[in-house]
Amino acid sequence: MKIGILIIDDEDGIRRSLARLLKEEGYLVQVARDGEEALGIFEKDPYNFDIVICDLIMPGIDGIRTIEEINKIHQEITKIILTGYGTLESSIKAIEAGIDGFITKPFENKELKWKIKEYYLKRKMKQFIAPDIFNELLREPDLLEPKMTSITILFSDIRGFTDLSMRTSPEDLAALLNKHYFHPLSEVIIKHKGTIDKYIGDGIMALFGAPVYQENHEENAVRCAIEMVQKTEEIDRGIKIGVGVCTGPVVAGVFGSVSKKEYTALGMPVNIAARLQKLATPGEVVISQETRKKLGDSFPFRHVGSLAFAEPFDSVLYYKWIKDG
Repeated sequence: MKIGILIIDDEDGIRRSLARLLKEEGYLVQVARDGEEALGIFEKDPYNFDIVICDLIMPGIDGIRTIEEINKIHQEITKIILTGYGTLESSIKAIEAGIDGFITKPFENKELKWKIKEYYLKRKMKQFIAPDIFNELLREPDLLEPKMTSITILFSDIRGFTDLSMRTSPEDLAALLNKHYFHPLSEVIIKHKGTIDKYIGDGIMALFGAPVYQENHEENAVRCAIEMVQKTEEIDRGIKIGVGVCTGPVVAGVFGSVSKKEYTALGMPVNIAARLQKLATPGEVVISQETRKKLGDSFPFRHVGSLAFAEPFDSVLYYKWIKDG
């Protein structure tokens, strides 16, 4: 999927120059002459855009106000201010408005392309990681190095997804998943200090206690799982999920090739969490014995069975959430 950019600038030459440069880079580009035109374009379909580049000084609605209005509709969009007037006052106002970065006019093409990529990637990383965890990683990037640690892993998956995909057009399915599944449930994960590891088809994998350790990662994960089920029921768009949660020792860190790396966790608890998720019926949360041991009495779960593994692994007891408990 190509990245969509909305360019807002009252100077015709700047709009043309930016549009040509970014189209050559493979972006999908639209332009607007001022804030009013931009908001009109944006309101029609805000999720067409991943990045907005907005001039600071414009007639009518200025750049900061335009960004603030866009932010009300699509908070996750990468917001970049384009300015030749980089004053301290305007910088403070821009930061308060949630700006991801500045590009100063006149700009060099190479620097501009790199800055757009940098700001976009930083914004995307913040979508997968809670803000305090992201800030901790900025202070201590060594936390991303592979190491053995005990964490809690969560898997979520849609029940009946094959049937849903067969009776829904690709466009409507993408809109349904993005707006009513991935987006709201990812917000729930981040709220509970989880790190979104990856999206696997219609599944979500999240880590609690990594890359930054948390004393109560088991509780955070279980509270998150329960709220994810409740959120899908509240949204009421026909999406039913099952959630599996497991706690245990893993190797967590950055893995991959020269061309592609990702932060993830490796180990038996990951496999167990995935299997527990498959046992969960619509609206159910299934957790491992190790996770259950760490929870207080405020979480109503009952023992319902055990998973068998080949030698040398032991069987794993598992528990289901008593929904009305």
